[in-house]
Amino acid sequence: MERQMFNTFAKILTALLVTTTFAGCANLTQTDTSNQSKSLAKVTEVKSMLWVGHSFFYYNNSMHGHVGQLLNAAGQIGHRSSSATISGAGINWHDVEAHFKPNAVGSYSFVGDNEVRFNTFERAFDATLLMDCSQCPIHPKLQSVFYEYVKKHSSTVRKHGSEPILFMTWAYADKPEMTESLAAEYIKAGKLNNALVVPAGYAFANSVSKRPDISLIVADKRHPTLAGTYLAASTVLASVYKINPIGNKYTAGLSADVVKHLQTVAWETSQQFHAKEGRGSLP
Repeated sequence: MERQMFNTFAKILTALLVTTTFAGCANLTQTDTSNQSKSLAKVTEVKSMLWVGHSFFYYNNSMHGHVGQLLNAAGQIGHRSSSATISGAGINWHDVEAHFKPNAVGSYSFVGDNEVRFNTFERAFDATLLMDCSQCPIHPKLQSVFYEYVKKHSSTVRKHGSEPILFMTWAYADKPEMTESLAAEYIKAGKLNNALVVPAGYAFANSVSKRPDISLIVADKRHPTLAGTYLAASTVLASVYKINPIGNKYTAGLSADVVKHLQTVAWETSQQFHAKEGRGSLP
């Protein structure tokens, strides 16, 4: 009799466990569906941007910070940006999907006297600026990886309502021939993925041809001086935000003569480049 009662109890317990398990699965499925991103309108203006790259971005207190200062000086308010960089990184080193996790990048900031502010945005970032390692796009063993991951990351950011932008890097100081080679690959990748390309590499070459006395690269022949970072930031301002940097009051502490030259080169390079190559999916 006791054994019969035990068997009956076991059957009831098993049935309850099965019911609970399936109920739990149903709740999880319902939660996943409710958390799916709603369809976002196409980006027509970049007010927020994620920078994904390596030391070329973070040198000199980070290029995105200088762009922010240029925007502020131009009277542009409400812009925000975050920089996700890894030293020596190739484009395939980055888990771009992770930067768009809910309640992660940009979910809070500190204002005033260390007061934390929790943020909510319709979309995480309007645009995502992608850069490969300084020679990867033209390296025979890494070029295919460049194209593979530009495509992969472009798809990822678009899934989250962000527009991909490619940052064309500059030639090494002792290898000026890299300019055209790098430009060709970035332009091709931009066309294949309908992405805007920032012609920083061309801006460096144009500056050197006009003012070789202005050093843009430090002694390691690769990384930017403050002038180099300022030139690249001004080119981002001109290309991404379509704002003329000429006359901008933010100087990063550089002399007025140098600033005027760099601003002019950035604007002229950007205008000529986009007139020829277009702006990808951005207006």
